[in-house]
Amino acid sequence: MSNIIVGLDIGTSFVRVVIAENDDDGHLEIIGCAKKPSAGLRNGVIVNIDAATSVIKETIEEAEQEAGVEVTSVYTAVGGSQVESLNSRGAVAVDPTSKNRALEISESAKKRAIEVSHAVPRSPDKSLIHVIPQEYTIDTMSGVKDPIGMMGVRLEVAVHLVTASITALSNINQSLIRAGYQYDDIMLKTLASTYATVHEDERELGSILIDLGGGTTDVMVLNKGAPVYTCSIPVGGNLVTSDISVVKGIPVSVAEKIKIEKGCCWIQGNEKEEEVIIPGVGGRPPELTNRYELCEIIASRMEEIFTLVKKDVVRNSNLKKLSGSIVLTGGGSLMPGVVELCESVWGTSSVRVGCAPDLGGADQSYREPDFATVTGLVIANKDSVRKEKGHKSKRMDSSSGEGKMGLLKSFIKKFF
Repeated sequence: MSNIIVGLDIGTSFVRVVIAENDDDGHLEIIGCAKKPSAGLRNGVIVNIDAATSVIKETIEEAEQEAGVEVTSVYTAVGGSQVESLNSRGAVAVDPTSKNRALEISESAKKRAIEVSHAVPRSPDKSLIHVIPQEYTIDTMSGVKDPIGMMGVRLEVAVHLVTASITALSNINQSLIRAGYQYDDIMLKTLASTYATVHEDERELGSILIDLGGGTTDVMVLNKGAPVYTCSIPVGGNLVTSDISVVKGIPVSVAEKIKIEKGCCWIQGNEKEEEVIIPGVGGRPPELTNRYELCEIIASRMEEIFTLVKKDVVRNSNLKKLSGSIVLTGGGSLMPGVVELCESVWGTSSVRVGCAPDLGGADQSYREPDFATVTGLVIANKDSVRKEKGHKSKRMDSSSGEGKMGLLKSFIKKFF
């Protein structure tokens, strides 16, 4: 029996959908994908449910036509300023009777430690969406990945907690309901992107994923196989477009087109020879410029974005040395020269654009870095769909106790 899994990324600039088929042998194949300009969003937040609903429905329907299947529910993601994270710890006695004796660590003890770890105060307008174990400590032995079967008296776990705005989650849910769909689960955008683009050895060594979106730049720092820090910088590709619009005195739509067609953010030396025609506005004649001048406008803003990310990561994460890679995803990573600029700001050559693995399908656009989140959603959840034996799971309310425990169990399994 084949199972259908659908990933939906509701971004500031575009809505993207990927439909995959997962057979009983665990073979995942992409059978449909679609991408349409967003509406009703600002900086990754839904501000007009009706407009967002319309685009979501149109994008899913386009992907349905390509895949030849009917979609009832989706996996989706959340990011931007509506998400917060922190690291926490929890410790319990392995023996639930509180007697000071060494016992074999069971699944029950592991679960109790995790439950204690996320029993921390949080804002009443935030809902816990992820509890991701980083490592375990058994008595004085730290750095344990899976304590099951080992002997010990005291078990401690370090976790990465991710919360999201209840209002933002409700707006996403409401938009899907109005479009005629349910959501099976919701995931942090950068976490989904890591499944599609960051290799296992890079996670262990210490890597940074930078999602260059339209409204925000989202970041996840990984070390020893798990996230250690996540953040969102309220600057994105839309500000690059705005800079071009202001400097050249042209509409934002025209500036966006020029940015996509002629934009670059790393000067090679031959850009002065490449002419760029700026359309006239309000009766003004067209202006002739070159790609060098356009690159200067774009590069200054992109350098600012990478600098802000670097300062935030250095100040707030415990990653002392970058032994892995900096992986760039999102629409901004499609711009020529973005790797070279990032290498210059960070002072490393270990920078690459994140591309998803080849999962078949005639349309290979899902492998592009701007599809990293939506492709990661189907990769991350393929095992869940196989267990459910179909694509008719109920909608999960992440603010409920049942929803939290379901998310907790699934992400423990995914990271270990």
